This record gives sequence, C-alpha cells and structure tokens, in this order.
Amino acid sequence: MNAHPAEATAAERDARVLHADEHRVTPGEISIGVVIGRTSEFFDFFVYAIASVLVFPRVFFSYTDPLTGTLHSFAVFALAFIARPVGTLIFMTVDRIYGRGTKLTIALFLLGGSTASIAFLPGYDQIGYKAVLLLALLRMGQGVALGGTWDGLASLLALMAPRAQRGWYAMVPQLGAPLGLIVASLLFAFFIDLLPAEDFLSWGWRYPFFVAFAINVVALFARLRIVVTPEYTELFHSRTLAPAPVSETLRRTWRTVVLGAFAPLASFAMFHMVTVFPLSWVYLFTQETPVRFLVLEAEAAALGVVTIVLSGLLADRFGRRTVLAGCAVLIAAFSGFAPQFLYGGRAGEVAYMLLGFALLGLCFGQASGSLSSEFPQRHRYTGSALTTDLAWLFGAGFAPLVALFLSSRFGLVSSGIYLLSGAIATLVALGANRELARRGENE
Repeated sequence: MNAHPAEATAAERDARVLHADEHRVTPGEISIGVVIGRTSEFFDFFVYAIASVLVFPRVFFSYTDPLTGTLHSFAVFALAFIARPVGTLIFMTVDRIYGRGTKLTIALFLLGGSTASIAFLPGYDQIGYKAVLLLALLRMGQGVALGGTWDGLASLLALMAPRAQRGWYAMVPQLGAPLGLIVASLLFAFFIDLLPAEDFLSWGWRYPFFVAFAINVVALFARLRIVVTPEYTELFHSRTLAPAPVSETLRRTWRTVVLGAFAPLASFAMFHMVTVFPLSWVYLFTQETPVRFLVLEAEAAALGVVTIVLSGLLADRFGRRTVLAGCAVLIAAFSGFAPQFLYGGRAGEVAYMLLGFALLGLCFGQASGSLSSEFPQRHRYTGSALTTDLAWLFGAGFAPLVALFLSSRFGLVSSGIYLLSGAIATLVALGANRELARRGENE
C-alpha cells in the first residue's frame, strides 16, 4: 500500500485543486499532459546531445583531437542509459512507499537540477580531469532521474483510448521526441549564430541548460494534474498502474521484458542515426556550418511529427506490430545506401535527414510499449518501464559512439551495417513473440 499522506507534495496538492469539482479527465487532456512531459524530457536529452558534439569536446576534452574528444564525449553520453535502469529500481521503491506524486516530483527536480548544474561546470582548462568527472556524475544523475520519470500516463492513455484508436493514442507520447529536438536545435542555432565562437564556448552554450530546468517545472505540474485524477487513482489501486517489485517482475516476465526491449531496436537505433550521429559526422568531416545543419535537423524533425501521426493511422488499420515489422524492413533497406548521403554535400544531407526522419516517425511512433499488452496486469506498469529502459540502453545508448567510431575507421557504410543490426533485432524479436504466443494458444 502507498503512504497517501506522503504523496501530498505542494505541487500535487495544487494539482488536486483543479479536480475539486470531480471533473473527469478525458483522453485529450491526458494527451496534452503526456506530450508536455515527454517534450520536456527530450528537450533535456537533446540539449545534452547537441552539446556533446558542439561544446563538450572543446570544453571538457580539449586535451585531445576533435574526433577523439567527440568519442570521449559520446562515452559520457552513454552513461545516462546505463544509469536509467538503476533509477527505475530506486524510484519504483519510492513509488510504492511514498506515492507517485512524490516520486515524480523528486525525479523531475533531479533531472532539471542535473541538467542545469552542467551549465555551471568549469572546463578541463580550469580544473583538469575533475571537470570530466563532474560531467560524468551529472550525466548519471540525468539517467537516474529519467528512470523515475516513468509516470504511467502513456499506459493510462492506452487504457482509456477507444479500442479502434489504440494505435493513434500510442503515438501521442512519441511526439515529444521531435518537438524536443526542434526546440533544442533552434535554440542552439540561435546562440551559435548570435555569438562569436569564443563567447559561445565560454558562456553561450550554458543558457539552454538553464531553460531545461524551467521547462521541467512546467512539465511537472502538467503531469501531476493527471496523476491525481480519480481515473488514475482508481487504476493505480486496481493494480493496473501500480508498481510491482522489479525482482518479481523480472522473475515472472523476463521473456516479455527481453522481447519487449529488442522489438523497438530498429527505431531506437534509427533515432540516434538521424539526430546525434549525423550532426557529429557533418561537424567533424564536412564544411557544413553547425547553424545550417541544426536548422535542417529541426525541419526534418517537423516531418517526423507528421509521420508519427501517420503511424497512428496505419497502426489502427494494419496493427502496431505489422507497422513495426514493415518499418524494420524499410530501415534495413535505408541502412544499405542512405548513410553515404552524408558525403553528398548539402543535397545529400537533406535527402538523408528527410528520408531518415520520415522512417523514424513511422517506426518510432509505435515503438513505445509495443509488447506491453503481453504483461500480466500486476506487472504491466513496472514491466513497461523496464523494457523502455533496456530498449534505450541496447538500441540507442551507444549508437552515436559506435556509429562515429566505425565510420571514422571504416567509412560510412559501416554505420549502415550497425543500423541494419537493429532492424534485424526487431524482426527477430517480433517473430519470437509471435511464435511464443502461438505456442501458448496451442498448449
């Protein structure tokens, strides 16, 4: 049982006031809360990711050459994905003991605080390797916090959505990724274009990290407004959205956790192959200016918004897993030729980004919780969080590091092979899940 008095943080009490008239929340209202919450998380994510390419190699890894510095920066970038499952373990315990409002408040303040604190860090030239250590610690703080931001709102949205529109509502949380990228890219482009390079590297890059904290505060209230609703509380107490112990969930549903982690690998690998990796490649190996490419990323992300919406329509007509499998095949085809576009000048970069984001939107739009319905009711909340953590870790955590390392050593075709491996993993996981389901029906 949850200690309900402990749930009543000041922000949560304010959110409860909005429901004093017993207004029943609608799927549309949940959608708004979900989009705001996910956009804030991805804005934090992309602010750090963009800085990992344009800032950190020169501020924190100035003791080495630009390529090696970027590889080191990407190694630190991956730490958040390693720490995220640890955060889930910690915050699921907080959730069970103190309640979801307390958990969400602590997690979002930790996320915003870790992000904002990066803005105050001195560089390697000031304090040496201590700067790198502090950056790594704050990056792990972001990862632990992300493990605690799992609020179950996407699950609530799916549960309340009409059956014929489950695919449509499944894509709603995914809109936060391109929206967060658009805001982060344009904000960095603005400061790079506005300031001399010396000023940008000295203090200009720090402002987006301050903005991230303010956005997290807004997102916290938007999400608390939903998690204190009667509908959420009712589902929580019926155990549909209650956290089960992580050890128990893994012991009883490990097959579903494993398959659920690998099923979206194509889209999660693609995610970084069209966001972080191309920015690093273009910045290091071409004459393209960062401002122009950041604007291109924002434009391509806008196309991603459109194709995420389209994925919802396709999923409701053909089924989510059919859409995922079809997109995995298309990503496999994309991996065979598209990375070479990054060597094709401005036109090639545009083609790579637009094609990449079109495919990413179709696949990523249905990637979240693709096998969550396979979990027993008691383990759905925790199982969905674990599969998400592991999918990001295996599919995306090391993608920029591996892709840049391989491409710098063996050419861009090797990054395509890496992306192909993600597509194969998705097809194998979906096929294995279908076979297990068939056997279960025959037993």
